[in-house]
Amino acid sequence: MAALQPVRGTHDLLGEDARRHAHIVATFKAVAYRYGFQDISTPIFEFSEVFHRTLGETSDVVSKETYTFTDRGGESLTLRPEMTAGIARAFISGGLAKDLPLKLCGHGPMFRYERPQKGRLRQFHQVDAEVLGVAEPQADIEVLALGADFLAALGLGARVELKLNTLGDSESRQAYRQALIDYFGAYRDRLSEDSLKRLERNPMRILDSKDEGDRELVAGAPRLHDYLNAVSRDFFAKVRQGLDALGIAYAVDERLVRGLDYYSHTAWEFVTTDLGAQGTVLGGGRYDGLIALMGGPATAGIGFAAGIERLAMMIEAPPAPARAIAVVPIGAGAEVPALQVAHRLRRAGFTVEQGYRGNVGKRLERASKQGARLALLIGDEEIAAGTVKARDLDTREERVVALAELETAFAAYR
Repeated sequence: MAALQPVRGTHDLLGEDARRHAHIVATFKAVAYRYGFQDISTPIFEFSEVFHRTLGETSDVVSKETYTFTDRGGESLTLRPEMTAGIARAFISGGLAKDLPLKLCGHGPMFRYERPQKGRLRQFHQVDAEVLGVAEPQADIEVLALGADFLAALGLGARVELKLNTLGDSESRQAYRQALIDYFGAYRDRLSEDSLKRLERNPMRILDSKDEGDRELVAGAPRLHDYLNAVSRDFFAKVRQGLDALGIAYAVDERLVRGLDYYSHTAWEFVTTDLGAQGTVLGGGRYDGLIALMGGPATAGIGFAAGIERLAMMIEAPPAPARAIAVVPIGAGAEVPALQVAHRLRRAGFTVEQGYRGNVGKRLERASKQGARLALLIGDEEIAAGTVKARDLDTREERVVALAELETAFAAYR
């Protein structure tokens, strides 16, 4: 029988990988808390309708990429491919409209069945921020600033570029949608198979097609900005003015779109050239029509998500944990006193390792392999004297320390 392996497109987080992951989450939470966000954690699976409604029954994500299954009760369930829909469902089912405005942040695993590649896995992880109940452009500015500050806190501010666009309001998008149908409809024989499917249901998705033939047609397609009404132009102008006032640089990218009807106004991506084709590290947009589409009250919404795996490939390695102090008993009679010393030091904030078996030499060898800095040896002589023998595992120097002085004597190793 072949050795068990992780499922294709999944990975284990250990050692430095785990530290990178934890550092990104901790950094995101620290920045989000400064912006007044509160935590939310939703289930990793929902009734499939949650995603079919929000992402569209015929979208690529729903039709090709979701992990959907029928449980023993006959219910169709789907592992979440993103967090926003689950948060919107929690808002509706939890009756949270009375608490608006809400600023929510979360993180966790997402699931999409797609071809694994650099920075893209079938089980991947995201951090997520959402603001509900604020229709004014101030929310757009604040969420964009949060994203910029988060990336800067990771040391990535100079390695990403903010691409910004407006999708306009519903009236503007409908006018533009019809213009795209009219334009691309004249080139049906030249469109890719995927773009032909998108032509009627979400023609804006054709604009971000990767097919070379499609891209040639896209170059001559109508411009969304030519179909923006006065309300949409004013909204986008205020978002840009706010970013300018905060010193957040951006480039307007008119081809940056979202294909679903509940998106409106601001859409953006922070992109990098460091990861090859998978250049987006954080993306978001305004989705004022989402909650109403799901059956809840009309509620403005805006948010972003960032892929932890992609960010982990870009950041500097976080500092390793503090080197441990190893507590080594000499003889069976020292096992309990050694346990007491280890417990006391841990409660005082020290990282402590214990050797579980073997003679003194084996335990010291294990401590060195684990990178411990000090070894505290405790035998009958030390117990009688109320001391420990401290050996520096780097220099091999030894000193005797009174038990009463442990915390102060080893303060430099805390």
